[in-house]
Amino acid sequence: MISTPKQFTPILAVDDDTGLLLSVKASLLSSGMPEPAIASDSRQVMDLIRENSFQLVLLDLNMPHIDGIELLEKIKKEFPHIECIIITAVDDVATAVRAMNFGAYDYLVKPLQLEKLLICIKNALEKFELQQNLDLFKRSPSFDTLKHAEAFKEIVAQDEAMALVFHQAETYGYNDYNLMITGETGVGKEVLANAVHRLSFRSSGSFVALSMPSLSPTIFEDEIFGHEKGAYTGANFSKKGFFEEADNGTLFLDEVAEMAPEMQTKLLRVVQEKELYRLGSTRARSVDVRIISATNRDIHEEVKKGNFRMDLLYRLNVCHIHIPPLRQRKKDILPLAFYFLKAHAQKTGKKINSLAPEVSQSLLRYSFPGNVRELENMIASSLLVETGDTLSLSSIRPLLGSSPMNESCDDALLPMATLEKNHINRVLEYTGQNRTQAAAILGISLRTLQRKIKKYESAGHS
Repeated sequence: MISTPKQFTPILAVDDDTGLLLSVKASLLSSGMPEPAIASDSRQVMDLIRENSFQLVLLDLNMPHIDGIELLEKIKKEFPHIECIIITAVDDVATAVRAMNFGAYDYLVKPLQLEKLLICIKNALEKFELQQNLDLFKRSPSFDTLKHAEAFKEIVAQDEAMALVFHQAETYGYNDYNLMITGETGVGKEVLANAVHRLSFRSSGSFVALSMPSLSPTIFEDEIFGHEKGAYTGANFSKKGFFEEADNGTLFLDEVAEMAPEMQTKLLRVVQEKELYRLGSTRARSVDVRIISATNRDIHEEVKKGNFRMDLLYRLNVCHIHIPPLRQRKKDILPLAFYFLKAHAQKTGKKINSLAPEVSQSLLRYSFPGNVRELENMIASSLLVETGDTLSLSSIRPLLGSSPMNESCDDALLPMATLEKNHINRVLEYTGQNRTQAAAILGISLRTLQRKIKKYESAGHS
C-alpha cells in the first residue's frame, strides 16, 4: 500500500503493518501536523523518496524484503540530509546503537507513545530546517542562485541579507507549513508573504490579507468565520468569512500578536480542527488554508508575558523568516529610493528622475525607523514640494531632521527607542501635529502611532 497526499508533505511513514500506518497518519492529522505519505512495501520506498521532497522518514525495523536498518543505510547514502526515525517492537541497545551509527535521528519502541512521537517528529523536522539554513549560510546565498527569481520581481532588493530571506522563502514556499514572518514595521512582511504564496502549490488559490489590529473582538467572528442569513439583526444575507474566502489558498494575518486573548482562542480551534462554524449555523465547514502570519513584536516575549497563547504560537510558527530592518541592508536603500522616485514622479506627473548627491548620502546615513514604508512615504512627500528636476536636500530635509548629514553620527550612540521617539516628534512637527499625515509618512497605522505616542508620554512622566 502506498498513499501520498495531494499537497506537499515532509513526512513518509514506512511499516508493513498498515493498521499502524493509518494510526500514525490519524495521530499526526489530529495534532495539526501535515498528513504523512505512507508505504507498506519497503521495496518501493527509495523510488518514492526520489519522487518527493521528504524531510523525515519513519522506518519500521523489522519488515520483509528490506529491513529498516538496510533501508536506513540506503536512504542516508543517497539522501544524507533526510532525517530518519527507527520504530521497532524490540528494545535492544545494540540495534539502537547500530541505527544511530548509520545516521538515525532517534529510535522509538512500540507501542508508540503519541506525545513522545510528536515531540520526536517536531525536533527532527526542526533539525532538518536548521541544517538547511546552515547550508544556505555556508553557500553565501546570492540572488543568482534562486530557482524562481520571478516570484520576487515585486521586491526591490540588492543586499545579501535579502538574498538569504529569498532563499528561505523558496524553501518554505515548497512546503505547506504555517509560516510566521517577523520584522519591524514597514520592512515588507506582506510583500514577502505574497511571494511565498506565489511559490506554493496554492498559487492558483486566493491570497487573502487581514490586518488583525483592525478587528475588534465584537466583529472578529463575523469577519473571520462569516455568518448565515438571519444570524443577527441586519444579517440579510449569508456571508463568507476570510477563512472561506482563502479556501485552497493562503490567509495572511498581519500583526497577529495584537489579537485579544478571546480572539486567539477562537482562531486556535480553526487552525487545529481545519473547520469552522459560521455565526448562526450549526454546520461545520471544512477549510483548507495555509496561514502566513506576521508580527513586529518579539512573539516569544509576548508568550512569556501571557499576552499570546503558546499553543497558538506552535501552530502558526512552524516555519519562520525574519526580515532585517532597512538600516541593516544599506545596499537596498538607494535602489528602493530610485524605484519609489520613478513610481511617484509618474503618479504626480513630475519629471524628476534623479536624487541630488547630498540626498543620496543623507539617505544612506539615516536610520529609517519606519523602514521601507517610511522611505517610500518620504520620497512621495518630498516630491510634492520639489520644484526642480532633481530631488533636492531642501525638499527632503524636514523629514530627515535639521542636520541630516550629522544625524547618524549622533544618533548612532542613542538607543533605538530614543531614535524612534525623536523621529516621531520630528514628523509630527513637520505635519503640524497632524497624526494621520504623520502616520502615513512614518509608514505605520494611526493606531500604532497613537500607541507609541502614549508609550513615550508615559515614559516621560515616570
